[in-house]
Amino acid sequence: MSFLQLIWAELKAVLADKTIVITVFGGVLFYSILYPLPYLHQVPTEQQLVVIDHDHSSLSRQLIRHADASPKIKVIAELGSIDEAKRWIETGRAHGLLVIPADFRRDLLLGSGVTLSYGGDASYFLIYSAVAEGLISAGIDAGKNIQRLGMLAKGENATAVKQSLNVVKLNSIPAFNPSLGYTPYIVPGLFLLILHQTLLIGTSILGASQWQHKGYWREVSPFKLVCGRMAAFMVIYSLLSSYYVGYCYYWYDVSLQASIGQVALLMLPFLLATTAAGIAFSSLFTRRDLPTQVLLLVSMPILFVSGFVWPTALIPEAVVAFSQVVPAVPGIMAMLELNQMGASWQSIMPQWLQLWAMVIVFFSLAYWGTSNRLKAVS
Repeated sequence: MSFLQLIWAELKAVLADKTIVITVFGGVLFYSILYPLPYLHQVPTEQQLVVIDHDHSSLSRQLIRHADASPKIKVIAELGSIDEAKRWIETGRAHGLLVIPADFRRDLLLGSGVTLSYGGDASYFLIYSAVAEGLISAGIDAGKNIQRLGMLAKGENATAVKQSLNVVKLNSIPAFNPSLGYTPYIVPGLFLLILHQTLLIGTSILGASQWQHKGYWREVSPFKLVCGRMAAFMVIYSLLSSYYVGYCYYWYDVSLQASIGQVALLMLPFLLATTAAGIAFSSLFTRRDLPTQVLLLVSMPILFVSGFVWPTALIPEAVVAFSQVVPAVPGIMAMLELNQMGASWQSIMPQWLQLWAMVIVFFSLAYWGTSNRLKAVS
């Protein structure tokens, strides 16, 4: 059997297996719609806020009106205690709370410092940041109003007062996430993880289902079989990767700062290492259902140790070090730095070389595992 015939046989074996087809093609297409769907309306606005007003003054009521006027906040109730506000947040009726202290108006008029307390549910960072940003803006406006009244009462010129209160203006421009949405933030890394996991599962199912049976895979050498299987899955995943990294990134307005050539050069060792790892992993099983179960269990840990949804500084160093043997970890971080943050190729060179080292290591393990499996059944 020639090498091209082997690749064709591998492609037919993949397409003839309904489980692999559903996992590889169905999973990639399904998740490209499912995961971003809840976040299509991705900019958080009018987040529900409850207020505990201990001052009950004209100025505290003005502050509440300013907060409610913010596009990011909607004041839905005034409550009597912080415990009651916490219950509203815990049950999902509100996302944040504002506490106005007693003597709020008096202290401001006297020029004393006043502390406004606010908080909320930090489980959804964008929602929490929207609440915090809206309240900070409302608090700053209230402080400026008091300062303005005090300066005017001293007889200062109105124009000079306005200029002195607006010496510094904040012009915030997002560098890597222009829409400040959740979808452009999570999609780049998550889609690479989906490619990684479906590729591992597909190669593992194919290998685990063949070791106990006769077929074309026994007619070629282990080296040729590993190379042919890697080539077949590279054909499939070059198309699926183009769909994810190309079409989906544009569709979901993901920041794109790398050239097509740079992305392709990074994806090459990532896909090769993952394919080789899947073939090596398949040699551990003779039941086709087990690889999927194992890989699904480790999907969430891989997501967190990748570093884009949870700071790696908060993860034990031993876990972070061990995760470096997973192709998705350096692949995701390199893609985020190169394509979303505009890093130079020299900056991601360590991850790129790490992926090529994984190609060599996992290819050797795949060859060793395939050889043992074929010898065991011959």
